[in-house]
Amino acid sequence: MADSNITKNALAASMKKLMKERSFSKISVTDICNDCGMNRKSFYYHFKDKYDLVNWIFYIGFIDNIVSKEYKNSWELFADICTHFFEEKDFYQKALMIEGQNSFRDYFFQILYPMVEFFVKDSLTDSVEQEFLITFVCDAIISSLVRWLSEGVQMPLEQFLKEMQSVMVILAERIIEEYK
Repeated sequence: MADSNITKNALAASMKKLMKERSFSKISVTDICNDCGMNRKSFYYHFKDKYDLVNWIFYIGFIDNIVSKEYKNSWELFADICTHFFEEKDFYQKALMIEGQNSFRDYFFQILYPMVEFFVKDSLTDSVEQEFLITFVCDAIISSLVRWLSEGVQMPLEQFLKEMQSVMVILAERIIEEYK
């Protein structure tokens, strides 16, 4: 097991390094293997493809670290997500731009969905409306992260979090006011 993690981490480090240098589409499994001195067989023993490696990097770097945390509210979780993306901005800036089947954006949506669902599960009684709300919030989070990262993180992390929270509260208040 320890050797397996060493190999996976070496491949992950190579992927992160290569993604700083060029776009994801220009990186091949051979490039990753050459960079860390491994053969393709080792790569495919651990990962289905380079998309799987990118998803594993997120999983091991973020999901494994939040499992033991108890969040009091969704903002704490959102802050942790943004902090993680900020700390690894060079990687996630490109990872979120990957398109196609098995893309990181799709993977992140699948990870984010049950997290958002947990925090909004009792907000609406209609299951169709609740599913729409969860999808809407996930899409908003992902789009905001993509824009923030693609603009080179010109807005500091703390300000980004404050702006996101402020916008969400203002929108919620206006919607509630209109339905009174």
